[in-house]
Amino acid sequence: MKWWHEARFGMFVHYGLYALQGRGECAMYWEKIPVKEYEKLARRFKTRPGATREWASLAKKAGMKYMVLTAKHDDGYCLWDTEQREFNSVRSGPKRDLVREYVEACREFGLRVGIYFNLNDWRHPDCVRALKNLRARRRYLDFVQGCVRELMTNYGKIDILWYDFPAALETPEQWESRKMNAMVRKLQPDIIINDRSKLPEDFGTPEGHITAQDRAWESCMTFTGQGIWGWRWEPEEDWASTRDIIEMLRQTTAEGGNLLLNMGPLPDGSVPQVYEERLLQVGKWLKGNEEAVYGQFDRVGHDNFHPWIPYGKWTLKGKVAYFWCRHWPGKRLVLVDVKTPVKRASFLKTGKAVKFRLDPKEGTLALVGLPEKDPDRIAHTTVFKVEFQRVPRRKPENWYALVWCGLPHSRAVR
Repeated sequence: MKWWHEARFGMFVHYGLYALQGRGECAMYWEKIPVKEYEKLARRFKTRPGATREWASLAKKAGMKYMVLTAKHDDGYCLWDTEQREFNSVRSGPKRDLVREYVEACREFGLRVGIYFNLNDWRHPDCVRALKNLRARRRYLDFVQGCVRELMTNYGKIDILWYDFPAALETPEQWESRKMNAMVRKLQPDIIINDRSKLPEDFGTPEGHITAQDRAWESCMTFTGQGIWGWRWEPEEDWASTRDIIEMLRQTTAEGGNLLLNMGPLPDGSVPQVYEERLLQVGKWLKGNEEAVYGQFDRVGHDNFHPWIPYGKWTLKGKVAYFWCRHWPGKRLVLVDVKTPVKRASFLKTGKAVKFRLDPKEGTLALVGLPEKDPDRIAHTTVFKVEFQRVPRRKPENWYALVWCGLPHSRAVR
């Protein structure tokens, strides 16, 4: 897990026939589209050559360290040369093994390789019968396990297996998850497996929100926050801004998790322009600020820093803390409830030292002599690096309670 904990930032790619409809990845299910009607989409599914390289190149430039591609979603269309069914990208559509192209692109750009596999399959006739019909369940499990075996066998080293939507069956015993994952680990001894085969496995997967867990965890987030993962047109203001994405990174880093940010490519595999523009800006911002994001971080608790500082929030790595200033205060930034002596403060991106005044009696750390305006022109998020003499601890003051109660308190007023 070491590389995964240090990687912090990954790209989720939802791509399949559903991109042609532009109504999200689950349109077949939501709209009750008959299997025979839906499969006609494959005739028009023409992925442009080099599309997977464009994804991987963008991920690399954006500062992402790994990718996860939907090899099969619940519509049943497989993006690889599977022997389990004819309905795949080699025998229809682009007539190419898109999983192979994706894996090769990840390796070309030095990214770790993740494969998503949806355990549900609305195309398979036994999927809805498997819960109560044991013969149907056996046939369906043979199909699922056959697909997973191919994905873990035919493409060299795979770093992450990302299961999803185990709705057809209710327990890991019914899914034969222990048997299946043992098979996966025999084929891929170093692989990391998520928690969606109804077993905890290696990491949790909060979806659509950033919520820390008491274990390894990764928040998967859509770019628009609408819960739609496959391509769908949205007005530009609904897309996460560069600033929003950087704040997602801070939240996950501060809580010791990872961020898997989704992209739904256009029908021909092209990257949506707004996605590309904003991710390139994220990558530009990360250059010089990498230290505040990548690596093994401690979870920032209320014992370390006050949670209500109005100008920004912290990430923490041992004795070194990083203050992500999102609301520029002008020439002087006051950080309250600081108890631990400070050795040095600086602008992270440039390394330039910042003058500071630590007042142990007041419990304040003042960064002084700052520019009048925020020097970060990309996302208005300047990171200060503060080196403490030991792991920082708060100096809690009760003056917030005093102020709210309306009681006099000279230091609070001042």
